[in-house]
Amino acid sequence: MPEIIVKYDDKVIERIVTEKKRITIGRTNDNDIVLENRGVSRKHALIEFNNNAAVVIDNESLNGTFVNNRKITEEVLRNDDTITIGKYSLVYRSEASQDHDGAANFDGTMVLNTKKQKKLLENDKVERQIVGKYGGSVLVGEENAEFSEFHLDRDVVTIGKAKFVHVKAKGFWISGIQAKIVKENHCYSLVNLGRSGKTRVNGEEISNYVLKNGDLITVGNSTFKFIEGK
Repeated sequence: MPEIIVKYDDKVIERIVTEKKRITIGRTNDNDIVLENRGVSRKHALIEFNNNAAVVIDNESLNGTFVNNRKITEEVLRNDDTITIGKYSLVYRSEASQDHDGAANFDGTMVLNTKKQKKLLENDKVERQIVGKYGGSVLVGEENAEFSEFHLDRDVVTIGKAKFVHVKAKGFWISGIQAKIVKENHCYSLVNLGRSGKTRVNGEEISNYVLKNGDLITVGNSTFKFIEGK
C-alpha cells in the first residue's frame, strides 16, 4: 500500500498508509491529510490512486502545489517524490515502510510571503524558461563546471575527466568515465561507472539512481543541477 510521510521543518509529524482511491489535502478537518497552516488552502490538493499509479492534483490553491520544487497542476508521482504545500513536505512512497515515527482553525488562506515560497516560485520560473529554451531536460553547472547549461539531447551522456566525455568533471582520483546519465522511458538515471564515492546525488553516494527535478549531481569536485524537461 502507498504511504505519505508528512514533514514540517524536516521533522516527521505523520505517516499515512491508505487503501483509499483518493485522499484530500487541506487546512480543514474534513480532509484526509490536515495541514494546519494559513498558507494551506481549505481544499488545497488531492492524490488519486489507480492501477499502481498515483497522481497529485492541485485544487486551484492560492499558494500552489509543488512536486520536486516545480509548481504543478497535475503530476504523476514517482517513488520518493516530494510534494511541497505551504511549509509542509509530503514524501510519496509507493509501498509503506515498516518503521513508523510518532500532530487551528482559520477563516481564510493567507498568501505566503516567506523566503522559501518566494524561492520556490522564482526557481520554478527560471527552470521553466530553461526547459522552454532547450525543449527538454538540462544540466545546469553549479560548481566547478565548464558550462552554465547542458542540454541532455541524447540517450547516454558520459561524465568524467577523459577528453571524449560529454560533460567534463574536475577533481583528483575520478575515472576517465566516472558516470553516465541514461534516458529510458522518459526517465533519466545516473549510473556510477568509476571509483566508488566519487558520484553523489544530494550528497549521498549512489550506484544507480533515478533522477528527479532539482537533484544535485556531484562528480568529483563538480556539481550540476538536474532540471527535468516536463
